[in-house]
Amino acid sequence: MNTTTVGSLSARECQARLLSPSGLALRTGPFSAAVHSPLPEVAAALSRLYAEHPLLTDESFIDFRVGVRRPPGWRARWQPQVVFEFDGQTPFNPLPGDQGFPLLEWGLNWCVYGLCHQFLSLHAAVLERNGRALILPAPSGSGKSTLCAGLLFSGWRLLSDELTLICPHHGDIVPIPRPVSLKNESIAVIEALAPQVEFGSRVHETSKGLVAHFKPPTDAVQRAHERALPGWIVLPKYVPEQPATLKPLERSRAFMHLVENAFNYDVFGAEGFQLLGSVIDRTTCFSFEYGHLPQAVQLFNQLADGLDIASR
Repeated sequence: MNTTTVGSLSARECQARLLSPSGLALRTGPFSAAVHSPLPEVAAALSRLYAEHPLLTDESFIDFRVGVRRPPGWRARWQPQVVFEFDGQTPFNPLPGDQGFPLLEWGLNWCVYGLCHQFLSLHAAVLERNGRALILPAPSGSGKSTLCAGLLFSGWRLLSDELTLICPHHGDIVPIPRPVSLKNESIAVIEALAPQVEFGSRVHETSKGLVAHFKPPTDAVQRAHERALPGWIVLPKYVPEQPATLKPLERSRAFMHLVENAFNYDVFGAEGFQLLGSVIDRTTCFSFEYGHLPQAVQLFNQLADGLDIASR
């Protein structure tokens, strides 16, 4: 079945849709979003980084109606800012004026983990290989996104670099592939590892430092309907110059890390306890430290191939 994608639009058509009453409607995994924005930099980023995502028609059901614009008033002349809108409301404080696309991405993440409780959502990168999902729950600064990016250029399928969605009915992992966000030194690391990577604009002086997003692999977007079974839970930590070290992790500790990184665990109550317990029961759990990305990627490829690498 042929699907019209965002990349099929010309730059002028993309901007026209963003300015239209219905917005630029597209699908990201199980969700649909209609985006509005008059900002040229947002149009350019969407056109480039969402090029493979399916476009939706005006008659399609929309989960999120969102937008990024400049706030009105005198301040806009002297100190340009941008605001994120959801259904006409502005749930966040304005950000500096060059942060429109990162704000859109952060806002879309908020829509998923804050509003969509048909899935139990974790703050965790997640990739698939041989039908099994590698879940990387960790806070910002742990090297999670860098490791995720390194793996997706080494034979792993991206499900998400930020959100792990667990289906409560089957316990499988639901993909939501979108542009991958990298920060600071990680950008140069991935450019060296994968020169073919398509980055958008670099945005300086965000709350996270230098931020840049890159286009998700075409295969990841086209296979967004293919779920994966939980296979591994790995708690990553970047330690400069540290050899890649993978150690078995007690299931009780792995369970608590999932709870700590769950956005809506309290919404699910007892069902959430049972659901995360079933994920733990189906996975092999590790803690992981690394200081060199190529060595880390090699170790995870061996893990996926079934080699005994614990304590290495």
